[in-house]
Amino acid sequence: FGRIAQLARARLSHSRGRWFEPICAHFYVAKAGFGTGESAVLLQAAPWSRTISQLTSAQPGTDSPGRVVFACSAEGSLMAAKSDRTSKTKTPTSPVRVDASAAGNGRGGEPPIAWVPGVSSPITDLDLHLFNEGTHQRLYGKLGSTLSKDPARPGTHFAVWAPNAKAVNVMGPFNGWNKHSHMLKPRGSSGIWEGFVPEATKGTLYKYFVESQHNKYMSDRADPFAFMHEVSPATSSVVWDLDYEWHDAAWMKTRATKNSHTAPMSIYELHIGSWMRLAHEGNRSLTYREIAHKLADYCVDMGFTHVEFLPVMEHPFFKSWGYQTLGYFAPTSRFGTPQDFMYLVDHLHQKGLGVLLDWVPSHFPSDEHGLAYFDGTHLFEHADPRQGYHPDWKSCIFNYGRNEIRAFLISSAMFWMDKYHIDGFRVDAVASMLYLDYSRKDGEWIPNPHGGKENIDAINFLRSLNTAAYTNYPDTQMIAEESTAWAMVSAPVHVGGLGFGFKWDMGWMHDTLQYMERPPIYRKYHHGEITFRGLYMFSENYVLPLSHDEVVHMKGSLLAKMPGAGTDPWQKFANLRLLYANQWTQPGKKLLFMGGEIAQWEEFHEEKQCEWHLLAHDSHKGVQSLVRALNRLYANEPAMHAMDCKPDGFRWVDGSNAEHSVLCYLRQSKTDSSDALLIVFNFTPEVRHDYRIGVPTPGTWKPILNTDEKTFGGSGVSATGTGGAIATDVSMHGQKQSIAVSLPPLAAVVFKRA
Repeated sequence: FGRIAQLARARLSHSRGRWFEPICAHFYVAKAGFGTGESAVLLQAAPWSRTISQLTSAQPGTDSPGRVVFACSAEGSLMAAKSDRTSKTKTPTSPVRVDASAAGNGRGGEPPIAWVPGVSSPITDLDLHLFNEGTHQRLYGKLGSTLSKDPARPGTHFAVWAPNAKAVNVMGPFNGWNKHSHMLKPRGSSGIWEGFVPEATKGTLYKYFVESQHNKYMSDRADPFAFMHEVSPATSSVVWDLDYEWHDAAWMKTRATKNSHTAPMSIYELHIGSWMRLAHEGNRSLTYREIAHKLADYCVDMGFTHVEFLPVMEHPFFKSWGYQTLGYFAPTSRFGTPQDFMYLVDHLHQKGLGVLLDWVPSHFPSDEHGLAYFDGTHLFEHADPRQGYHPDWKSCIFNYGRNEIRAFLISSAMFWMDKYHIDGFRVDAVASMLYLDYSRKDGEWIPNPHGGKENIDAINFLRSLNTAAYTNYPDTQMIAEESTAWAMVSAPVHVGGLGFGFKWDMGWMHDTLQYMERPPIYRKYHHGEITFRGLYMFSENYVLPLSHDEVVHMKGSLLAKMPGAGTDPWQKFANLRLLYANQWTQPGKKLLFMGGEIAQWEEFHEEKQCEWHLLAHDSHKGVQSLVRALNRLYANEPAMHAMDCKPDGFRWVDGSNAEHSVLCYLRQSKTDSSDALLIVFNFTPEVRHDYRIGVPTPGTWKPILNTDEKTFGGSGVSATGTGGAIATDVSMHGQKQSIAVSLPPLAAVVFKRA
């Protein structure tokens, strides 16, 4: 085949040099009846006076200038040569598959796809080494579809990793979705196939047709590294660029102070597709650009410091909320283009809001156009279902022991921080990664080489991931959704930790909700549920989450969980306000899922927007006002956030009054308690007058927040009257002085020394 191409190019160069570029030949392969064991090779040379798309639109067997037909035997000897720009020669159109070994293997043979002169591969030998070694952190722009930056040489470079493929072709409208006309070239032994297609431009749809070396397996595949994909249920990838002019320099310069352990972080978690919808337009979701201003204005008004999006990475199944990710380098096209999502992030930053993304390196769906069984082998996932199949989500588990998979995933994380200015990740389902026996019965999992259940490959991957994140972007945060007692999740790698910056406190969420769901009359028997966190609250750097996970799958909304029913729903709202006060005043950063701040009655549903109409009712508007006030208090008082992750920032006053279901503690940012805030909870509907509480310093203590205020929908019971409570020399709770106050029903009160 290479000899034929050389002869064709020589002939073209000699006879039509002024019309054709000698080494730019685009060719088809077709069967021809030149005799038994013979075939015809049709080479269609590309004159610079005509576009490649014009040439490729002409099918084999039709009239087209510049065709040279060579007949050759099966042994490769030249049989005949015909050249006529106006030839009427008829050539059959059924394609012949070309084996990579026959078309050149990148080791001296001719490239299967012609390269435009002057265009070189963006993949260097160092890239190949780092990729195969598992240490490459910037694979985007190397693999996938990369648009040429040279206006004189337009087109797209394609590269895909398929080490067990026999042949890989790229197909799209530029070749009529022909599975065999645009074969890519293997790059040495790296497993990467690449080629340049001049007619593929921005917006071009494409897929890879992968023919495996094994069992004659063939499949059409989306590009794992594509920057954009078609809107589901369509499955093609889209050639796209990431050009965008950012305006968030001020945020990027100072975000280290906004993302630090000592800063107030109040995170508003939301699902872009259902936060707000347009009922008058068929209940459609907002686009990235439409939601940008509405969301930013709302979060600023509410006092949230960060937003966290449920996974925006492209996913085939909308009802998965993004947690069944396939496009690890592409925001979902359901709401706009990559630049539209950049605009959303950019605008949030300009309004002083950080942007976190949920990111799912724990598993991926088995859709045939995706990653599973990519090249006819279990390439991205483990082959053994005891390691490679997730029983809970019916999905595939990444093979973290494979170098290229680690490079793929770490490059994905770096990509979002680099190209989209993302301020951090909440890494999903970390527990499922750490344990080989996660959700598995005996005999359904394979022990590690030491006989244990710890997934050593996953542990090493997570440490590498976090090291890469904090090395390249030290002003961001990595947050683990980890639900077990695994130690040192948020400790640095160099001391033996996993290297995350924060960990979700799932224990606080579980114990607190369990306690709050109990009728107040029974709470005194379960006082340990609300105080147990005191035993471990500084063992990690925690985020206190009331997330989407707590309000889905028939669990009910947070309001619906609260006790109180019948003709008096007041207790439900009072208990919810009490829950939020506990969350905001405990040590740790805060996270609340959309709808919780307005006391939504219904649980989360991806096809329904938040119940914004409820804000017409004072009870719901009151809860929203409380969340706003809690955010202001949290941000404005250093005692509430500066030592979120240090034991000195918290002191028990009284955690043992189970009989009355009362709880008291101090929050402070100074060890001498000079700026301490006293937080008191009454978990019963009974008002308690003249309740004495020990305080660390003398003076007048005034309430600065009372969840029973009428503004918040409460009954309006005052804790001290207008003058505050004056500390007297009455010893209480280990303190030399104390104050006497009233405790409103089902309420929390925050006191500050005047």
